[in-house]
Amino acid sequence: MEDSLFDLKGQVALVTGASRGLGQYFARALARAGADLILTSRRRESLTEFAQEMRSLGRRAVALELDVRDPASIERMATEAEAALGQIHILVNNAGCNVRKPALDVTWEDWNLVLDTNLRGSFFVAQAIARGMIAHHYGRIINVGSVTSVFGYAGLAPYGASRGGIRQLTMSLAADWGPHGVTVNCLAPGWFKTRQNQVLYEDPDWVEYLIERIPIRRPGQPNDLDGAVLFLASEASRYVTGQTLLVDGGISTGSTRATVARKGKS
Repeated sequence: MEDSLFDLKGQVALVTGASRGLGQYFARALARAGADLILTSRRRESLTEFAQEMRSLGRRAVALELDVRDPASIERMATEAEAALGQIHILVNNAGCNVRKPALDVTWEDWNLVLDTNLRGSFFVAQAIARGMIAHHYGRIINVGSVTSVFGYAGLAPYGASRGGIRQLTMSLAADWGPHGVTVNCLAPGWFKTRQNQVLYEDPDWVEYLIERIPIRRPGQPNDLDGAVLFLASEASRYVTGQTLLVDGGISTGSTRATVARKGKS
């Protein structure tokens, strides 16, 4: 396979939620492949150091303020992004949040916060950026989902609903925008240590429980996502749309090998 399939030189990628966590890793992978970057966060100043890091790689990098729960902020960001770097070729819809509670304790406010950020925000950001992509008859939209897009976990009702919605949204947008040269796919990480779930990784018993259920026998490392985001952002995936790509070490297989082996020894 030609390396040029993954070459993003001359393209502009917009990454939401780029001030920390997986958003920064997505941006680094795209920058190393040659893409210039629009980086967004609710606080522009939180992007200053990271934008400079991207420029040190020889890329143009512009930091913009974006609150995905505010329609005016979304439209303003889209206008500023195109004014700064021109046509947006790639969107990584990464901004998100979580409220971890038993379902009986979830409040109306909790539900709205998570769904408005993760699902409604992703749709309206995609809509705003897709207008330009459709005008140029080219675009790659990557909605960031989760293993919870396809599996249920206790204590994550709003989050799971939002990520499941992302999967369905991805298929609908792929059908809408495919005729206009825009592909839309969902990148669904498994269990990666992030700011949202770091408290779980402080519990050794939980980590052991998790690893027993991952066939590759370890949680994800951020660079495990590099190949997937480059694939979905590049010409390598030109005939792929409406899909959910799980990068989860195999936890979605429902592996019970460790449990069965332990029972066999008892």
